[in-house]
Amino acid sequence: MADEAMNDEATGGMLAGRCALVTGSTGGIGYAVGKNLAAAGASVVLNGLDIAAGTNAARQLSSDTGSTAIFDDADLTDVAAIERMFENAAARFGKIDIIVNNAVVRHFSAVEDFKTEDWNRSLAVNVSAAFHCIRLAVPAMRAQGWGRIINMSSIFGVRGAENRIDYVTTKTALLGMTRAIAIETARTGITCNAIAPGAVPTQPLLSRIGELAANEGISAAESEHRYVAARHPTERFVEPDNVGAVAVFLCSPAARDITGATFPIDGGWQAR
Repeated sequence: MADEAMNDEATGGMLAGRCALVTGSTGGIGYAVGKNLAAAGASVVLNGLDIAAGTNAARQLSSDTGSTAIFDDADLTDVAAIERMFENAAARFGKIDIIVNNAVVRHFSAVEDFKTEDWNRSLAVNVSAAFHCIRLAVPAMRAQGWGRIINMSSIFGVRGAENRIDYVTTKTALLGMTRAIAIETARTGITCNAIAPGAVPTQPLLSRIGELAANEGISAAESEHRYVAARHPTERFVEPDNVGAVAVFLCSPAARDITGATFPIDGGWQAR
């Protein structure tokens, strides 16, 4: 209970003394989650494949929040690389207290045309890497009686979509993983939850909307509005920082009794 009673006056931040690992976090949702956790006092390990972008992201995050941030370029398709990432984080921070499984790859293809190598990569990054991060983090979390595991699912974890078999399948799998881990760790001080964002203005999505605009002969702004309005009753994108704020809440004392849950943040998309 003393561990749960950490407060701002005593620690300088709700998550001071904690270390968070966020996969796929040199930009977009992952970076926003890392930034929000750092702003709450956590040290943060960012992860991605682009060393220059990752190094700059860690430097910027540290500058903006005052928390320590480092970058690890572990290839999440390589189990040995994931294990080295955990060893490096432990050497620097002692342990990892918070895991955010955010990394994702996706492809757009009809199922009969889907390449085997693309399918295998999607499973490795989107699902297997999450499993390995959890199995590596849980022992230290159990030992200290505190841990937070957050799996980044999607609106497509609960609904289908055309030509997105890998994304829909893997985002759905993360919800099952969340429930299984939550039950397994329910009496340990560890919680495991999922966040399911709707349309977030990440660069890959904006690029795709730009392609749709070009194909339809309309402006990028009009294409963006059409895209979002067809999905979100709010008719606006979900802001990455708002996803990050949900992650911080799930790490807070107020969320200690929440586990195995999925938090939609989708502008009302599921309500349609």
